[in-house]
Amino acid sequence: MKTQSIGIILNGVTGRMGTNQHLVRSILGIIEQGGIKVSDDLVLMPDPVLTGRNENKLRGLAGRYNVEKYTTDIDKALGDDHNQIFFDASSTLLRAKFVEKAVEAGKAVYCEKPTAVTTKEALRLAELCEKAGLKNGVVQDKLWLPGLRKFRMLKEQGFFGEILSVRGEFGYWVFEGNVYDQPAQRPSWNYRKEDGGGIIIDMLCHWRYVIDNLFGNVKGVSCLGATHIPTRYDESGKAYDATADDSAYATFELDNGIVCHFNSSWNVRVRRDDLLTMQIDGTKGSAIVGLRKCWVQSSAMTPKPVWNPDVDQPIDFYNDWNEVPDCATYDNAFKIQWELFIRHVVLDEQFPWTLREGAKGVQLAEAGIRSWNERKWIELEDIA
Repeated sequence: MKTQSIGIILNGVTGRMGTNQHLVRSILGIIEQGGIKVSDDLVLMPDPVLTGRNENKLRGLAGRYNVEKYTTDIDKALGDDHNQIFFDASSTLLRAKFVEKAVEAGKAVYCEKPTAVTTKEALRLAELCEKAGLKNGVVQDKLWLPGLRKFRMLKEQGFFGEILSVRGEFGYWVFEGNVYDQPAQRPSWNYRKEDGGGIIIDMLCHWRYVIDNLFGNVKGVSCLGATHIPTRYDESGKAYDATADDSAYATFELDNGIVCHFNSSWNVRVRRDDLLTMQIDGTKGSAIVGLRKCWVQSSAMTPKPVWNPDVDQPIDFYNDWNEVPDCATYDNAFKIQWELFIRHVVLDEQFPWTLREGAKGVQLAEAGIRSWNERKWIELEDIA
């Protein structure tokens, strides 16, 4: 059996998400499983090189996970013909220059979202890759989460009938950082607009690909943003002004008539089944979809409540929902998409989650911000 080594530049993966999801659970996970088995005759094996600005962080990360190659000289890594793929998980505001370098070096490009903070810039990066004839992609990990896969299965089986609406609740309480035993769970740049922060640019990019792939194409948005907590404390304990939005309340109109509403907040205490839940209501049935689990209620099992605020509610509404069982072995969502992208680059298999698709997420986020500022519905142009 032939093992084909695939050089992969991992840029900016010293942060929490880059380390845990992309390096450890995806690339190293693929290596630990023995590579990507294409056939009895071929295995694709990732060969990572870590790049970034801080040599000490790179050295520490490489040592901790036994990664042989790392460098602060990204041009040297891009100049190595062995490296076929460039992946970027650095700051959104730095992404463009790295993508430009990768395109100039003729590498396939894979990026975290958002790919930019404006639609114009996101489309420019997509077009750079397209004109150069380079394979490209954007991380859209939530599509492979077990809960969403269970929903897709139910939809394909016709469980819902006609889907009417989707209600999404996302978020949790992020500590402000001023209490010693309650350190902030997210980096301070998330709350500074000037550094590319804000929950609208972060989460509406997710909601765009989730909605487009599962429910229908978004054609309009009405969004209200807010900065509910104006002062937070950075990694050194110093107070700073939170200049970016930390909550967003958005309604999306789809081209098939479905109405979606998503609340996204870093200032909400959780009393629901997961950090993200979506309630999908259809004419024949409904579902509660979490990250890993899914509960359903059919039309026949729907209780008949009667409004009477003068007595305790006699119906336990949780009892009439059934959990969808695991029908498959669910691998890490990021890892699944990584395997698909590597196969796309090497074997020319289909990969529809391109930088242009990523630009649609930026478009929705930008429209959401505009809706908030102008206090009106914003219609989306077709950028496909």
